[in-house]
This record gives sequence, C-alpha cells and structure tokens, in this order.
Amino acid sequence: MESNVVATQQKTYFFSNRDLAKLFIPLIIEQGLEYLVGLIASILVSRVGEAAVSGVSLVEFLMALFISIFAAFATGGGIVAGQYLGDRDGENANKAINQLAKFTLIFSIVITVFIFAIKPLILNHLFGSITPAVHAQADRYFNIVALSTPFIAMYNCGAAIFRTLNKSRLPMNIMLVMNGLNILMGISLIYGLGWGVEGVAVPILLSRVGAMVLVLWFAHHLTSELTLGNFLREKVDWQMIKKVLGIGLPFGFENGMFFLGRLIVLSIVSLFGTAAIAANSVGGTIIMFQALPGISIVLGLAVIISKCVGAGDYEQAEYYKRKVSRIIHLANGAISLLIIAAMPLLMKIYDLSAQATHYVWIIVLAHGILVSIFWNSGYVLPVVFRSAGDANFPMVVSTLSMLLARVVFAYIFSVTLGMGMLGTWAAMFLDWFIKGIIYEIRYRKGTWKNYKLV
Repeated sequence: MESNVVATQQKTYFFSNRDLAKLFIPLIIEQGLEYLVGLIASILVSRVGEAAVSGVSLVEFLMALFISIFAAFATGGGIVAGQYLGDRDGENANKAINQLAKFTLIFSIVITVFIFAIKPLILNHLFGSITPAVHAQADRYFNIVALSTPFIAMYNCGAAIFRTLNKSRLPMNIMLVMNGLNILMGISLIYGLGWGVEGVAVPILLSRVGAMVLVLWFAHHLTSELTLGNFLREKVDWQMIKKVLGIGLPFGFENGMFFLGRLIVLSIVSLFGTAAIAANSVGGTIIMFQALPGISIVLGLAVIISKCVGAGDYEQAEYYKRKVSRIIHLANGAISLLIIAAMPLLMKIYDLSAQATHYVWIIVLAHGILVSIFWNSGYVLPVVFRSAGDANFPMVVSTLSMLLARVVFAYIFSVTLGMGMLGTWAAMFLDWFIKGIIYEIRYRKGTWKNYKLV
C-alpha cells in the first residue's frame, strides 16, 4: 500500500493521478477490445449468411447474460478483498479471492451443464418463433461457445485480482494477445477454409481458454498482497463465500433483470418493421462505444471505494467519487464527439436504408448528449454503494426502474404515444433519470456509509 500513498499538504491519499491512469486506461482498452472483437465477429459471420448472423446474435445475447453474472461474482470478490486490503488484512484478502475462485469454478461448471440440458427449451421457446435455418445455425454456434462459460468465469476471477492490486495492465495485455489471435483464427477459418459459424465459435472458445490459463498462471505466481494459491485444495469457507455473494448475488440478479428487460424491449422494437430493427441494432452497437469510458472506469472505481471503506476513510471515498465522476463526464463527452464526427463514414459502411439511417443518427446524437450528462448518477453511484457493502439497494432500484420505466414506458412511448422504435430509447433515458435521482438522494443522506463487509 505504501507505494500507492500520495502525500498532500492536507491529507494522505491512496491513489495518485498516475495510479488512476494505470488503473483506468488499461480497463478502457480491455473493454474496447471486447466491443471491437464483437463487431469484427459480426462482420465475419455475415459472410456465412443472414441465418448465421441471426443465430449467432441470439446465442451471444444469452452468453452475455451468463458472462455478466460471473463478472458480478468477480466484482463481489474484488470488493471484499479490497476492503480487507484497506483494513491491512492481507490474509483474509487472499482467502476471499481463493474462495471466490473455488466457488466460481464449481458454479460455472454446474451452470454449463444446466444450459446444455435446457438447450432445446432455450432455442425453441426463449427466442420465440425462429426459422429452421436460424435454429440450425444457433444450435451449431451454441454447442461450441457455451463450452467457454467456465473459462470466461475463471478469467474474470483472475482479472479481479489484478484490478484489486491496481495492476489492470496485465489483463489488458492478455486480452490484446488472445483477441488478436481470435480475429486471425476467425479470418483464416472463414475466408481461408470456408467454415461456417464454427469459424467464429472455435476461435472464441480457444481465446477464452488461453486467457484463463494465462491470467490464473500469473495470479498464482504473484509476489504481492494477493496471490492465487491452490484453491482447489482449500476447505470451503462459507462465511467468506457469504460475504462475496452478499455483493455478487444482488449484482448478478440486477444484471439478469437488465437482460430480461432488454429482451422485452427488443420484442417491442420488432413491432415496427425491418428498418426499426436494423436501426436499433446498429445504434445499439455504436452507442456502446460512447459509454465505453464510463463502463470501464467504474470497474476501477470499485477497487478504489472498497479500499477507502476498508480503511474506514469515507472522506476519501467521497473525494474519489467526485474526481472519477468528473473524469467520466469528460471522457464520455470526448468520445461521443469523436463518434458523432465519424458517423458519416460509419453510415456508409453499414449501408442502411434512408429511414434506418435517420433513426441511427437520432439515437447516436441523443445518446451522445445524455450519456455525458445523466449517465453518471445512474451508474457511478451504484458502484459506490456496492463497494461499501450496500448491494441490495441498487439491485431493488435498478430492477424496479428497469421494469416500470424502461419496459412499461417503452410500450407507452412507442405504441400508445406513437413514437415508434425511438420511444424505446426515450424510455431508456427516462430510466437513467429516475435511477439517478433516487441514487443521488441516498448518496447525499449518507446511508451507504452504514455498511461495511469486513
């Protein structure tokens, strides 16, 4: 901890500006790589045909749900370990990480077996009525990519260790190498050997296996405050697992409800025809890059707040919340301007109809403005609460706001008020605004300071 302490005239702070840059920049690059690889994969599979594109996108939606749940568990482990480090209790910090790894390995294997067991239900009922061609492509892609579930779950555990130690550059480098190989393998298999959806699925599986092996190997050989030991031989410590799941389960449930809401909203979008569906898909892909800095930086903010809370220094927690919020405002605004400037070129690449293009422009412009103004309250403050141990409140607020604002008002705006597909986006912005107000009230009351995990 001593190397991360910065002396000022008034106070000694845990993280210098350089420390923040070391934490945030690799996270932005790592998350950006994930978005970029997903974009390239969609371009590659488009060569196979529309049925393949549809089949892959349906399965990827489901996989994103499971990945978000395991990322929530990793976040819980990182927060517990971070609070122990803030309390200068390295022994229990190590125990938290190793118990997280043991639980995640067992649970991810169980989940993988379960999703294969219910695969017919997923493909035949969850996605509604799909054509036999789409069903066949989705089935082939599912059989390979679903096998990667335990590997991506364990990668998240390893990455959480390095982020907690403010060493996020290593996971970034691992993802650079493995995603680069993923893209090269995909190009070779599809364009070189003429493979179908397997040409995208196999590289994804192999890259996730490689990423897990590398991150766990480095975590095992760490000479630092946190080290991944032989977690398979460790006795299960239910008290520690309970602390980890106290954050991970509410956050995982929150993520699950988010994807359920998205699925319902997509069914509303489908009411408005092909142009609306295409615009919603393309707009959704582009706006993810506008929110990229914020989404990435809040992963690092969890590390910062958990250490401050572990040390009992809520003044520092508030200081870093303010500082990081300003960074996100500026970063989201800057990248939104760059993307808006690139829109003419992007629209030429996508080559959509005039109506779909018009919709995408509205989506990207509106999102670019509002993500720079309202996004922080709705997404930064929940991280502060969870990192302090207050995970149930953001889960309840996020779930209710998703169902009542984003889903119900999506129908009201789109159908009842005649706004069409754009009404679903207006409902999303309303969801941000409502959550933001509620979270700001709780933050200012200071209720979150009454929680501590260690």
